[in-house]
Amino acid sequence: MQFYPAEQYQAACREMFERYERDIKKLLPTARVEHVGASSIPLAVSKGDLDIFVGVELNELEDAAERLTLLGFKEKLETLRTSELCMLESIYSDDVALQVVANGSEFECFLAFRDKLRTNPTLVQQYNALKVHCEGWPQDEYREKKSAFIESVLGLE
Repeated sequence: MQFYPAEQYQAACREMFERYERDIKKLLPTARVEHVGASSIPLAVSKGDLDIFVGVELNELEDAAERLTLLGFKEKLETLRTSELCMLESIYSDDVALQVVANGSEFECFLAFRDKLRTNPTLVQQYNALKVHCEGWPQDEYREKKSAFIESVLGLE
C-alpha cells in the first residue's frame, strides 16, 4: 500500500467525483451525493482512491444500491453491510467506492469525519502521519489502526 501527497491525486479525484456525481444524480435524482474520504480533505495523503457518499431514504436503500450497479459498481464483500449501509466498489479500473447510506443513520459518520478534518489541520497532520507510518502494512492491520483513529476523532472511543 502506497500513499500520495494531495497535490499528486486530489485534482484527478475531484474531476472524477464531479463525473460520478452527475451520473449518480441522473439515476437517483433525490440522493445526497457528497465527496468523502481523504481525497475530499485538503492536504490529506491517500492511496489516491475516491469515496462517494450516497445518502438515500431508508426505504430506498436497496433499490438505490441495485440501480448503482448500472454505473459499473458491485457490492463490496467482506465489509460491513446493514439495512442502513451498503458499500459498492467499481468493477472497472477506477478505484472508486460508494457508501450508500440511509439518511439520518449512524453511517453519516463519513460526513462527520470529513467535516472535522476539513476544519482541523492538526487532525489532518495526525491522519497523514498514521497513514505514512502504516505504509507497507497488511491491509487489515492498516484498517484497524485507521478505524481507531476515526473513532477517536468522532468521540466513539
